[in-house]
Amino acid sequence: MPFDFDAAVGAPFRMQPGLRRLGAGTLQLTPLRPGTQSAREKLAVLSQCPGEALLVQPDFDAAPALAALCAQAACEWPDAFAWDGATAHAPQIGWSVGEDRPCALRCDADPAIGACLEALPAHWRLAGLLALSFAEDLAIIDAKRGTIAWMAVCLPSHWSPREKIGRNFAEVHAPVADNALLLKAADHLVQLVSRRERWERFVWNVSPHAHLNAHLNAHLHAGLHAGPLGPAARRWPLACTTEALAALAHWRTEHQTFIPLAALGQAIFTIHVALEPLALAICTRERAALLHAAVASMSDAVLAYRDLAAVRQPLLDWLAARAA
Repeated sequence: MPFDFDAAVGAPFRMQPGLRRLGAGTLQLTPLRPGTQSAREKLAVLSQCPGEALLVQPDFDAAPALAALCAQAACEWPDAFAWDGATAHAPQIGWSVGEDRPCALRCDADPAIGACLEALPAHWRLAGLLALSFAEDLAIIDAKRGTIAWMAVCLPSHWSPREKIGRNFAEVHAPVADNALLLKAADHLVQLVSRRERWERFVWNVSPHAHLNAHLNAHLHAGLHAGPLGPAARRWPLACTTEALAALAHWRTEHQTFIPLAALGQAIFTIHVALEPLALAICTRERAALLHAAVASMSDAVLAYRDLAAVRQPLLDWLAARAA
């Protein structure tokens, strides 16, 4: 589902849950086309540092939730994914995983994907196949414990999946600026998304770089990981002009949905990240005016949290000119 700009961007800007019911029949997974930026970056993460993306809380059994996710994937996209209860087939990327080693389904299947899946521990190969078959990052929320119990997150923004695993909703969102509304609703939200209704929300930011995987690129810059994950994440120039901002700025959005698993007391959290140059995304006067009002109403704490404090004025100037 495309990012709902009018529903997600408004003023005054508030850090809040922003949940709405998912429309009947709305698909929650998106087949990942080989060769796209998302496919390349996910493969790089899972090949070079899978331990930063594939995480599980001790003593949590993710198998029932993953089986439900595989069944939904096969139902939504039968040409892209199949599941018989033991083996998962992904014809679109040309690989399958089961009890044995990964198996190529086509002679032209990308050997790099097979090598990546082969290198993963056996109990993580199904997660790896799902991550490389669909655009969404995935997590499992355990409503009984109130925690994020399992993650396959390759494309986070500036946060570490390793620091979130096993934590409850309030702890996960503790670093968020102006988080009072989020923390107040924490326990209720965890229970809500694990019942029978499906929910969605939208998140957005203006980024100084074109990486979907912002966290690990930032860590590469710090020298914590080596490998072909792309250049280090860039920050805004110290003295960023309106022209420089327009050249660098990208519109980063996330469409997040919840797949309820009421019988298990769990929910699968999906995150579809998209990125495009800001000048292409803010393509009408109306959008420029809405975004201008939202940024202008942000508190200093929110601007700092979103790494927009240094570019607030040139961003507002650019948006004002766009709106005019």
